[in-house]
Amino acid sequence: MNETYDFEERLIQFAGETILFIKTLPNTDTGRYYASQTMRSSGSSALNYGEAKGTTTNKDFRHKMTIVLKELKETHVSLRIMEYVKFGNADKRNSLIRETKELAAISAKMILNNKSS
Repeated sequence: MNETYDFEERLIQFAGETILFIKTLPNTDTGRYYASQTMRSSGSSALNYGEAKGTTTNKDFRHKMTIVLKELKETHVSLRIMEYVKFGNADKRNSLIRETKELAAISAKMILNNKSS
């Protein structure tokens, strides 16, 4: 397996695990708000990476990857807010927070390593 496939698969698994976590949140206005927000941003990181792989220039790739990074940072903040209010299973939430940090670091490195053009 090459690195690109591994990263895409990791983003897909992250989005899926986030959905499974979200299903456990309380059915309140706040729970639904953070569920919706977090589901969108986690899924968007995987979808935008799929688009990044199809770009034809380094500039377009960097642009899409900055969106991936932005969405991961948004997901991270949402998860941290849920941590603060103790939404969902703590172990699962903490695992997602760790994974978000790692995926964001990988994304940032991909952007930095793609400086030409």
